[in-house]
Amino acid sequence: MTEIEIIINKVAQDKVDYKDGVKIILQHPQFDFIQTIQSLETFILNAIPNKSSYESEAYRKAISTIPLKPTVTPIVILNKNSTKIAFGKLKDLPKYEEEKIITSLVWIFKVIDSERRSTDCRNGCGHFWHNID
Repeated sequence: MTEIEIIINKVAQDKVDYKDGVKIILQHPQFDFIQTIQSLETFILNAIPNKSSYESEAYRKAISTIPLKPTVTPIVILNKNSTKIAFGKLKDLPKYEEEKIITSLVWIFKVIDSERRSTDCRNGCGHFWHNID
């Protein structure tokens, strides 16, 4: 895992404060928007409970609770498009949207992975990223 991926997972596990974690990610010397969004996409798609459609209740709940105005472009895209199409559109947004995109996706992963850890992984799991210190 890259340093940024480790930070993302620490944020999801409340080992790093969410707001601080997003700042660390965005200011990290190795931050690359496309690489980071691809990592977040992989993490989110793997954490979503219903893999048949990627439109689970947990995913929709996570979007509805992103701590940004619901009218910001990334949230509108996430709400109006299927998961995979939304990720493609997010990658094409202008640079000034990057902070809102990363903020939104880290939040979605945090919410979804927290649910997975409390259900599927409650009694232990083999996910090495759930054991990051």
